[in-house]
Amino acid sequence: MPKPRAWGTARERLLAAAYQLFRARGIAAVGIGAIIARAGVARMTFYRCFRSKDDLVLAFLRERERRWTVEWLEGGVMRRTKQPRQRLLAIFDLFDEWFRQPEYEGCSFMKVLFEDGPQGAFGKSATRYRANVRRLVERLASQAGIADVAQFSVAWHMLMEGSIVAAFAGDKDAARAAKKAGLALMSSFRGAARRGAG
Repeated sequence: MPKPRAWGTARERLLAAAYQLFRARGIAAVGIGAIIARAGVARMTFYRCFRSKDDLVLAFLRERERRWTVEWLEGGVMRRTKQPRQRLLAIFDLFDEWFRQPEYEGCSFMKVLFEDGPQGAFGKSATRYRANVRRLVERLASQAGIADVAQFSVAWHMLMEGSIVAAFAGDKDAARAAKKAGLALMSSFRGAARRGAG
């Protein structure tokens, strides 16, 4: 795992170090000392930038949403195609590439939720960021003219998260299987739309 770049403010270097360590190892297994050492700053500098490790974990989750949800996932599907239905399927094309990377680490939001529980401060924050992923699916589904966007988006998001877990357990073809299931799901919601119109 490469070290953070030497340039940038101390806060940026600490967040970059935490990002690498938390996504690879989870939050409980990483202490402040490891983050400080990777960032190359003094302990006092850490506390000038962040009040505590808890503060840094919340900053990490915000950064994960910016990098993963907004830049990589949403940006990636928008760049791949202009067709709304194809954008939904492109999620799994991106996932397929991600799952095959040697450093594939799974979903940080899910891992934090499992570590902290749904009632913990970090778990609640991770749940909000997971909900933002589902809202992205809702927007894409609405643009694609999918019937019952809310119900469809819940099911699609389950396919996404299920494939992430399966890939983390070693099934590198999980995204391809999820894409096939997604095509069937789309077909069933098209059928529902036709029945509703009738």
